[in-house]
Amino acid sequence: MANVLTTGAWLSAPTKKPSFFARLLRAHAESNQRRADRVVEAYIAAHGLQKLSDDAERQISRLLVKPGQ
Repeated sequence: MANVLTTGAWLSAPTKKPSFFARLLRAHAESNQRRADRVVEAYIAAHGLQKLSDDAERQISRLLVKPGQ
């Protein structure tokens, strides 16, 4: 008798759809990541950096931290 371990049936089992809150949270996190990527790209392009120095990393960190946090 075959079971889940030998047939791989668990791979095709339907998965539960994430809740609305989980999807909203994921979308927010992805949005924040895209924003951070844009900020870093803009900083590097504006300053023509070839390598990140400690000072450049500090400046980028300051740009990413929202005021009042």
